Amino acid sequence: MGAQGPVATSTTARVAPWLLVVAVVVVALNQRPAVVGVAPLLGDLRADTGLSSALGGLLTSLPVLCFGAFAPVAPRLARKVGLETAVAASLVLLAVGTALRLLTPVGALYGGTVVAGGAIAVANVLVPAYVKREFAQPGLVMGVYSAALNIGAALAAGLTVPLGRALGLDWRDALAMWGVLAVLALAVWLPVAGTGRAARGAVAAPGASWGLLRHDLGRRVTLFLGMQSTQFYGLSAWLPTLLTDAGLPTAEGGLLLAVATVTGAVGAFLAPTLAGRLQQGSRGQRPLVVLLLACYAAGLAGLLVLPATGTLVWVSLFGVAQGGGFALALTLIVLRSATPLTAARLGGVAQCLGYLVAATGPVVLGALHDLTGGWSWSLGLLLVLLVPMAWAGWGAARDVVLPEPSRA
Repeated sequence: MGAQGPVATSTTARVAPWLLVVAVVVVALNQRPAVVGVAPLLGDLRADTGLSSALGGLLTSLPVLCFGAFAPVAPRLARKVGLETAVAASLVLLAVGTALRLLTPVGALYGGTVVAGGAIAVANVLVPAYVKREFAQPGLVMGVYSAALNIGAALAAGLTVPLGRALGLDWRDALAMWGVLAVLALAVWLPVAGTGRAARGAVAAPGASWGLLRHDLGRRVTLFLGMQSTQFYGLSAWLPTLLTDAGLPTAEGGLLLAVATVTGAVGAFLAPTLAGRLQQGSRGQRPLVVLLLACYAAGLAGLLVLPATGTLVWVSLFGVAQGGGFALALTLIVLRSATPLTAARLGGVAQCLGYLVAATGPVVLGALHDLTGGWSWSLGLLLVLLVPMAWAGWGAARDVVLPEPSRA
């Protein structure tokens, strides 16, 4: 693995590549627990605060809203202070936001969630840019990065409740303990990546280029990311509650969410490799899109019809679909772009709009539950949303590329 990009003094010139991979992984592990860790605690959280299902769902939607709202800010921050310093700052903010949730007022719970979500948004955009700059062949590292995102989510889903109980923590302490992981990541990131002062300006593009949405391909890539993220955040927010309502123990619901994210790590690792191999074929990545949509449909249908029977199969299928779908969405941004600059701009557009759409998922599903008293309508909606996702994925998987926009 070698360095690439316009940076005169690359990090890889002074640090072993495997250490850079470790640094990327520990940062990636932090990019989902602050969001996913809320789901297993929603029952206790709502009982203590009196929040409705819709307001409880907002706690998982707010970070996703921040992913979209702050995505265009990340490249500008990296240009000003250096890419590595910006990632380090995101870890500091993540720890601060997580700690704010310890405060008693409900407003602090939401405020801390916003700070944590903004911090994750910066890392969401800049860590892939760092990988692209530092590795001549970033595909494998992106697969590891995508898998680490899912593993971090799995840790939060599976360990938040049992670890909190083992340590005698209430729901606030159990939620805030993930801030320790951000501090540990900062301790690894700074010695390995440095501050990046010599690399200021390496992120040449100021942000997203909205003109890309004039192209059908740009719209489809953006919609595919948005629909995939809606599926993930919508179901992840309520899966433990859904399974508890179906008769499963509360702790088991959290563990099954962890199973979904672990199988998602497998899908996330494999999808970029398969997408690359399919790139030279006349059908592009369309066979992979069909396979992932079939996994989505089977998993959701199983949870709708037989939530307490074969549950492990349903959540595993959904996990493979969501992990592979997210990794495919990131890969399509790269494959459908003629230049790295276009990829950076398309990534800004797709993450901004895609995550803003996805943020409505937990709230809408929670509101439907409040209105109907069950989860059938919520799962039915997710099944219906597979239709626009299929349309977007089918078009985005074509072996064509977007032209370079004339201006940002």
